[in-house]
Amino acid sequence: MPRPYLLWWSQILLLVWAGTAHAGGALFDHDEVLEVSLQGPLEEMIQDLDERKVRPFTLLLDGQELPVSVRVRGNSRARVCQFPPLRLSFDTASMEGSVFEGHAKLKLVTHCKASGNYEQNVLAEYAAYRIFAMLSETAYRTRLLRIRYSDTVKPDNEPLIRYGILLEPDTELAARAQAELVEAPHVVKSLLQPEQAALVFVFHYLIANTDWSLVTATGEDTCCHNGTLLAKDGMHYLVPYDFDLAGLVNARYARPDPSLGISNVRVRRYRGYCIPDMQIAAAVQAILDREVEITALVRHLPDTSGKETKRRLEFLERFFKAARDDQKFIAKLERKCIG
Repeated sequence: MPRPYLLWWSQILLLVWAGTAHAGGALFDHDEVLEVSLQGPLEEMIQDLDERKVRPFTLLLDGQELPVSVRVRGNSRARVCQFPPLRLSFDTASMEGSVFEGHAKLKLVTHCKASGNYEQNVLAEYAAYRIFAMLSETAYRTRLLRIRYSDTVKPDNEPLIRYGILLEPDTELAARAQAELVEAPHVVKSLLQPEQAALVFVFHYLIANTDWSLVTATGEDTCCHNGTLLAKDGMHYLVPYDFDLAGLVNARYARPDPSLGISNVRVRRYRGYCIPDMQIAAAVQAILDREVEITALVRHLPDTSGKETKRRLEFLERFFKAARDDQKFIAKLERKCIG
């Protein structure tokens, strides 16, 4: 990406998300796109879906060469993606003075497959994380990267340049929220912090995400599927993550659960618990209050065609248009709530 465009994009981000930064490591304190290079045995690593060995790589950033260990991570994406999600592990002493200082391990969301459509999925998922961070301080922070991947085992291969997303670690999220991570097989409804829960439920509806639940998913030991539980002041805060199957992202591999009775992931289906309508109304209003910022965020995503931007904005506008008729809209959500 040309550097002047990156500077322009960084300025847009600072305007759109002014006031959303939180205390913590420098990595997540800024919103400009971070340009890095990742060099190592790339093909060996991404094909190692069974053993998932840790392999040594070099991360290049602003002239610095930082040692990093990398391995494949993830479940469903690792099965469907040619380029699976990754976990980066750092020698903390070696990171001193860099933007990664203070971090030992970070999750990296990658582009799944080589075509440009899949890179657009990364950008849309990044937007989803940023939207929820606009709505709640108890949200995962993210950093958008522009990554130049080079395979040192096959140096004649053309480097691959794609966007990726670094996710704030669970422990850092909990520390920032002054909360504790909770491991439980299911949610106790009476313990859910009501304002946060309502925001999560309506946010999922906004982005048309049905790939989440408040119980333990198959193959997992603790709640919740694609949600982290934090305990604070006697209440549980639900924090959503992993939005690749959402309608806003609209990944080619995304399919709704057949039990939901919807034809594709861009069909919105409310899956929140039944809670007082005043809490749902407050969550709907909170999203409407951020409509300008949300649409600006989507409008200014980098390397996105006007056609793709228009499609995303029209998708979000259908929510906003319906939500403005608040009584009818909230009644509709209440008819679909669980339990």
